Amino acid sequence: MTTDSRKADLSALRIERPPGPEPSTKKSRALLKILIGITMVIAITAAYLGLRGIFESVLEVQLVTASYTSPALANAVLTASGYVVAERKAAVASKGTGRLVYLAVREGDQVRKGEIIARIEDEDVRAALEQARANLHLYEAEENDARQSLDRQRKLLEQGLTSQAEFDAAEARYKRVIAGIKAARAAVTAAEVALENTRIRAPFDGTVLTKHADVGEVVAPFAAAASSRGAVVTIADMKSLEVEVDVSESNIERIAPGQACEIVLDAYPEQRYLGYVSKIVPTADRAKATVLTKVRFKSYDNRVLPEMSAKVTFLSKPFESAAAKTKSILGVPASAITVRKGKEVVCVVRENRVVEIPVVVGERIGPLVEIKEGITAGEKVIARIDDEITAGTRVKVK
Repeated sequence: MTTDSRKADLSALRIERPPGPEPSTKKSRALLKILIGITMVIAITAAYLGLRGIFESVLEVQLVTASYTSPALANAVLTASGYVVAERKAAVASKGTGRLVYLAVREGDQVRKGEIIARIEDEDVRAALEQARANLHLYEAEENDARQSLDRQRKLLEQGLTSQAEFDAAEARYKRVIAGIKAARAAVTAAEVALENTRIRAPFDGTVLTKHADVGEVVAPFAAAASSRGAVVTIADMKSLEVEVDVSESNIERIAPGQACEIVLDAYPEQRYLGYVSKIVPTADRAKATVLTKVRFKSYDNRVLPEMSAKVTFLSKPFESAAAKTKSILGVPASAITVRKGKEVVCVVRENRVVEIPVVVGERIGPLVEIKEGITAGEKVIARIDDEITAGTRVKVK
């Protein structure tokens, strides 16, 4: 068989296929192209966001806290911190030693001057008082007999019916009885004082701040024993409250006696109390380089309590009557407020981005501006806003 005939036979065996790809293959290739396109879009978007995060500028900002302030801030010359104290305060103790058998008060009770607030056991003292009184009665009874005997001896001596020695003996006996009466009366007084020392009385009108002992405990004047108590209660005159503050030596020349002050308690930051400098203690604390200054309240309510922390603002001039009744206001620095799209706003930081919050502002008080609506006390806002700080700007807090 020739070569040409072999080629002809093999060509007859070839299977003819239809032109073009099969339908299923077309769908697979189209789906693959779509997936590749989506993947590329996602990759390009991620790359863009990543590069944007890397190359986007980050501004450093400083935050301030919106807090209550006072209209008096415009006249403030100095601010100092201190504590409320009672000018009249006493740790009331017993002058005698014994077991406490009666306690009539507890914390917060009002007491009057001279009122018995506690008592220690007094059976032995009462017995000593009864004995002293009995001795006094005995001497008083003998005094009548000694006086009559002396009178008789005097008459007999005048008539020459007795001797001088008998008269002198009667006179000496009478003097001994008189001296005995005085001693007995002194013993009665001492026993009465000892009995009074078992009763613990309030030294002045006030309020019980602290109770140091309970019924059954031993109290002593100096609490020498480890198991005994010294003071029974601590009493303060709530009408004598004042604020003690430490003023730096470098600033002491800014204040003077009688200077107007504003007092704000940390417990009630929205409430202000008017006061004045009552005393500048004429000595300095060398360890702290401060001078103790006492500030009296002009008026206050029952919310003011001893040992409360307070902030005192010393003013350059007294309050006017209208301003004195104004309550504290919420304020932020004027630099923290700007105008955007015709509205006054402050900026806060949330998830490292700037968020603008519209606010309603009031009057300006020194470096601060009153905020009537928009934010609340305690919120932190950006201290200074410029053209670079806009909504959505990425920032970092200093």
